[in-house]
Amino acid sequence: MDCNYLDCSNEVSSMRRSPGGRLCWLAPELSRDDYRVTLPDAARDEIDLMARHFDDNPLPVLCRKLDEFELPACRAIMAQMKRILDDGVGFAVLDRLPMDDYPVDTMLAVYWVLGQEIGRPVAQKWNGQMIYDVSDTGADYAYGTRGSHTSVELNFHTDNAFARMLPDYVGLLCRNPAKRGGVSRFCSLYSVHQRMLERYPAELERLYQPMYYDRQKEHREGAAPVCRAPYFSWRNDRMFARANASLVRKGYEVAGEPMDAALENALAAIDEVCAAEDLWFEAPLERGQIQYLNNHEIGHYRSAFEDYPEPERKRHLYRLWHRSAGSTSYDGRYL
Repeated sequence: MDCNYLDCSNEVSSMRRSPGGRLCWLAPELSRDDYRVTLPDAARDEIDLMARHFDDNPLPVLCRKLDEFELPACRAIMAQMKRILDDGVGFAVLDRLPMDDYPVDTMLAVYWVLGQEIGRPVAQKWNGQMIYDVSDTGADYAYGTRGSHTSVELNFHTDNAFARMLPDYVGLLCRNPAKRGGVSRFCSLYSVHQRMLERYPAELERLYQPMYYDRQKEHREGAAPVCRAPYFSWRNDRMFARANASLVRKGYEVAGEPMDAALENALAAIDEVCAAEDLWFEAPLERGQIQYLNNHEIGHYRSAFEDYPEPERKRHLYRLWHRSAGSTSYDGRYL
C-alpha cells in the first residue's frame, strides 16, 4: 500500500498476563447487582425538574451543560455508574428514564446532560455528529456502512476500533427495543486475553503486532482508507483493545494485501474464544434504560433482530461517545 494507512503502530506494547479481580470476570460470577443501578426517587425528582426546565426554556440539546444544574442525586448515581465502568465489571445499566412522561427530545436532553458526568462527549462521525442514532436504515452491511445502521448480528467488538483516537466510554439510551432479538452481550477482554494466553499463546502474540483495520470511510476525502494498529496493547496497567475481527478482515480487502497466515489463525482463535458462553453475559436493554461500557476493556455484541413494522415502534437507540484525550472532533486532533 506504500504506507497509505493511518499509522497507530506506536501503540505496540509487550505481551503480559491479565490482572485478576473484578476486571477479569466470567459470566457465571456476575449478577444483576454488579451492573444494574436503580434510579432513586431523589434523582427522579431532579430529572423531572430538569425536564420541565427544558420544556419551558427551549435550546438545542448540544448546548445543555451539566454544570448549569444542581443535581446532587443524579451526579451521585452517574458517579456510581462510572465506578462500575472503571473498577467494576466494566458495563452498567441505569434503570430508567421516564420516557413515557415527556417528549423524546426532552429525555434525549436529559441523557446528554447526565452523560457529561461520565466524561466529555465527542463526535462519532467525521461530519461531527455528536448524538448517533442506532437504527436499521435498511442498508446492506457493506463497505462504508456501519453495522449499527443494519439489523445484522454484530460480533464482539469495541467501538471505533479503526480510529486515531477511540472513545473511552460508550453510552446507549433505549427509545425502543426490537420486536425480537437485538440483545446485548458483554465480555471482559481481560478474560478473553487470559484464555488466549492459556490456549493460543502464539496467536495472541500476533494480536500484539500491527494489522490493518477498515476505516469505514470515516475520514476526509483522499485520506488513508485503513488504519494499522495492534489488536491488544497496554497503557500502564490497563488494557487498550481495538477489538473487531471483521474490520481487520475487511481492512486487508480494502488495502489490497493478503492477510498473513499467523493473523488468519489469530483471528480464528479469538473468534472461537469469544464464542464460549461462560465468557459473555447477556443484558437486554429495555425502553428508557441507559447502558454504558468501558470501550477499552469490554467487548460488546448485538444479536440480529426483527423490527416492528410500524416506524414509531422500530428499534431505536441513541449513542454517545466520551473521551478525555484530544479535541472533541472525531479524529481528536488539534492544529
